[in-house]
Amino acid sequence: MLRCLLALLSLAVTSAAQQSPMPAPQDPNLWLEDVGGERALEWVRERNAASTKELAETELFRELEQRILAIMDSNERIPFVARRNEYYYNFWQDAANPRGLWRRTKIEEYAKEQPAWDVVLDVDALGQAENENWVWKGATFLLPERRRCLVSLSRGGADAVVVREFDVEQREFVDGGFTLPENKTMVSWIDRDHVFVATDFGPGSLTNSGYPRVAKRWQRGTPLAEAELVGQGEPSDVFFSASHDQTVGYERDLLLRGVTFFTNELFVLRDGRPVKIEKPDSANASVHREWLFVELRDDWTIGDLTYPAGALLATGLEAFLAGKRDFDVLFTPTPRSSLAGYTPTRNRVLVNVLDNVKNRVWVLTPKRDGDGWERELLPGLPEFGTIGVSAVDAEQSDDYFLTITDYLRPTSLWLGTVGQGPASQLKSLPAFFDADGLTVEQAEATSKDGTRIPYFLVHRRDLEPNGENPALLYGYGGFEISMTPNYGAVTGAAWLERGGVFAVANIRGGGEFGPRWHQAALKQNRHKAYEDFAAVAEDLIARKITSPKHLGVQGGSNGGLLVGNMLTMYPELFGAVVCQVPLLDMLRYHTLLAGASWVGEYGDPEVPAEAEFLVRYSPYHNVQADRAYPPLLLTTSTRDDRVHPGHARKMMARMMEQGHRALYYENIEGGHGGAADNKQAAFMTALAYTFLWRTLK
Repeated sequence: MLRCLLALLSLAVTSAAQQSPMPAPQDPNLWLEDVGGERALEWVRERNAASTKELAETELFRELEQRILAIMDSNERIPFVARRNEYYYNFWQDAANPRGLWRRTKIEEYAKEQPAWDVVLDVDALGQAENENWVWKGATFLLPERRRCLVSLSRGGADAVVVREFDVEQREFVDGGFTLPENKTMVSWIDRDHVFVATDFGPGSLTNSGYPRVAKRWQRGTPLAEAELVGQGEPSDVFFSASHDQTVGYERDLLLRGVTFFTNELFVLRDGRPVKIEKPDSANASVHREWLFVELRDDWTIGDLTYPAGALLATGLEAFLAGKRDFDVLFTPTPRSSLAGYTPTRNRVLVNVLDNVKNRVWVLTPKRDGDGWERELLPGLPEFGTIGVSAVDAEQSDDYFLTITDYLRPTSLWLGTVGQGPASQLKSLPAFFDADGLTVEQAEATSKDGTRIPYFLVHRRDLEPNGENPALLYGYGGFEISMTPNYGAVTGAAWLERGGVFAVANIRGGGEFGPRWHQAALKQNRHKAYEDFAAVAEDLIARKITSPKHLGVQGGSNGGLLVGNMLTMYPELFGAVVCQVPLLDMLRYHTLLAGASWVGEYGDPEVPAEAEFLVRYSPYHNVQADRAYPPLLLTTSTRDDRVHPGHARKMMARMMEQGHRALYYENIEGGHGGAADNKQAAFMTALAYTFLWRTLK
């Protein structure tokens, strides 16, 4: 539950938080923070027109856009599914259905090469009928029947959603059913006539980050204003939510208080009173059936035992609540291994380990005598590649899905049952680009402080180390997110197939080697992530894989901050910079949309000592008129209610003021992903690759 919430909260906000703060006179570009202001939008349209003329009105762009859109709309893509009772549900977008179809089928049909699908909801038709630009954001079912669900729909791709009750058998929204207005809402079924709701209930009900801080129990047929309070957090928290575990035989109510982005408190409601799960605030806890799982981010000492940061622990929930502290250790990290994730099935736990950025999956089964867990490797897995594992339906079976992928191997989907041999392949992508003659290697660079930084490199086997090869370096380096190999069909078609070299850096700030790898680049140590990334660039240059004039860099969101700092700190290393939906003003980020929730990652500009180091890696404040910079392409979205488009707007304005080479494009729709449908995504992606090829050749 917490992992899902953090993925959602990893940069999201309510519509109520879209108002910009009062401007400060020292920044002449603050007017560009007025998201929907006519003056600001006119400036955006002018920039868009200039970028379209320079990049989109070219033969290269048209060729790339057509190829990219064909991949995104291809009917040969894997229709990934989620099982709900006997049905497997999928959300699908293509040229004929740009906003998408929510559809379902049964496993016998799904296993066919061309399954027959039963359409449950046509989002394009809904938008047309209601005159809304709806974008699908998911559905939550009521168990055990799984006939009623709460559907979330976004206007234009923003994270703020409208929630509406839907009947999947009748194929219609429930007349008089649960309906919530547009907000960053957290909602959970309790039973057919009750839900938990955390949303904007009016003044004082949101945190400073713009998330809900009040959770209530709402009864069908009553006004939302009359919902019963079940708990609340503090204004300084990131969020507060309530949820109901619907597992038959283990029904329970939970409260989750997100104190910061990396600390939280979990409570179980007993007789209407919250009972706190006593754990380190930095640890993430979850419950499944009789089990309590605790994932540590810091060392935890209990009596004479110290459990290390990065470990995964398990114990009986009821015994824990009764005061016992006897944990089984399901995973212990090493200096080069970390927990990539874990997924309980009905009777087991699948533990996914990242070992030097390569996946291994272990099956853990509780012993019948209750004394520990048996463990064995999941059979039939490849030696190299990224492996994802998830329970098909943890309430009902030990079935699991596997996804297997790497940079050159098309992604495949597998279905297995623990204890019944290797999984069987269900689906696979076709080869969307010609990988013949390409190879993948894992190399290491040495950062400024001597730390070894691994990176992946994809290139032609016959690559000439002459420094003349166009190369693209990608990275993220934040929020404990790992950069692992995956089949990037678009990157393959638009970059690798045309002779480009592609590199991905596993820098500090990510999660490749567990919490310590992430924590090594927090706040005042953020510069270490940038030193790591620069070290990889320098290694590529030293090996003559490429040279500065042929080396491009690309990143989005926190990765946009990363490449923004490459622009201002290491301009001599790069020939082009693509900066997407970025953070760039690090002295005001905490006042813009959800920015206050990331203070634990970056630091607090309101604290003078922290503002001192923040300004050092604030690209907006470090652009200098008398310094040469590589050409820059900035892209963002007006409807991005995670990272404020003002970051990119103001950076572009400053680049223009100082006479630097820069282009800018802002999609009017799209949310934090930058696009609301495949056509928009293909346009934005083709802009980036056109810019890179024109600049780096």
